[in-house]
Amino acid sequence: MSSLRRFFDDFLNQTILFGYDRIGYNVRKKLWNETDTECSMENKICVVTGANSGLGKATSKHLARLGATVYLICRNPELGREAQQEIIGFTGNSKVYLEIVDTSEPEQIKNFAGRFQPDGSRVDVLVNNAGVLLNDRQENSAGLEKTFATNTLGYFLMTNLLLPLLVRSAAARVVNVSSGGMYGAAVQLDDYQYLERKYNGVLAYAESKRAEVILSEIWAEKLRSKNIFVSSMHPGWADTKGVKSSLPTFRKLTRPILRNAREGADTIIWLAVNPELTVEHSGLFWFDRKPRAIFRSPKTKHSVEEAKKLWELCCQLGDWSEDRRR
Repeated sequence: MSSLRRFFDDFLNQTILFGYDRIGYNVRKKLWNETDTECSMENKICVVTGANSGLGKATSKHLARLGATVYLICRNPELGREAQQEIIGFTGNSKVYLEIVDTSEPEQIKNFAGRFQPDGSRVDVLVNNAGVLLNDRQENSAGLEKTFATNTLGYFLMTNLLLPLLVRSAAARVVNVSSGGMYGAAVQLDDYQYLERKYNGVLAYAESKRAEVILSEIWAEKLRSKNIFVSSMHPGWADTKGVKSSLPTFRKLTRPILRNAREGADTIIWLAVNPELTVEHSGLFWFDRKPRAIFRSPKTKHSVEEAKKLWELCCQLGDWSEDRRR
């Protein structure tokens, strides 16, 4: 990228409005090599969470079109079956399978990982995408605040419990879908349950998305020697079902300039299939096919001790430890 183009890209990114919307996507798209997302995925096994709508469905559809075997991890059986049929019909790829898992429930993730035996007994790509943004505080069956349980602990368990299958791939990839909203939040460990603070759904979401980025950095270091590429990213402002249900005012004001689901999923797909990416790029935070800074304010920075505490908290809440990998 030339100096002028790099300056313009950074300028758009700083403006947020013109960087995160469809305008930013269309401007940057002119600089990309479109063949980077058209690589064959034949004989590749992909797992995508939150795959029945929005970014997850768009990602799954593209991976299936490239020939991958795709496992759709969905909470709702009816919506999951509709997505499965739509993807098969659109791509002509019958190797699209549905698994019903509520990723806010640790026991469901554990049960899935314990029985999951994909054809080839490996996973080449894991996309952690399932997420919630709630207006009111809710708990899962174990009494955990649901945003943290889904967006942070769910990612943690899905990745670590599928790790034996990822290791069997020649060069596995893990893509963690975060949000630009994380720029406005620091990781919150003293009251991640919102038991003392007044519940703020947008802030809880942002904190959980910040935690995903921290976990991605930890995984990158832990898994580099196993040739597993780990990345986190944000999709910009995309017009998804989650935005429609959780941020109706925002959607009403910005709908004309919101990205569609495929545009929002572009960097997810690029991270999953681009052959030029290796573990040397692991641990970075991406937006529109470029690594970005993970902080915009010193107030949101975390220490090494806080990152370690987050990892240990997830181990405790998920009843998981590294010495008990199957």
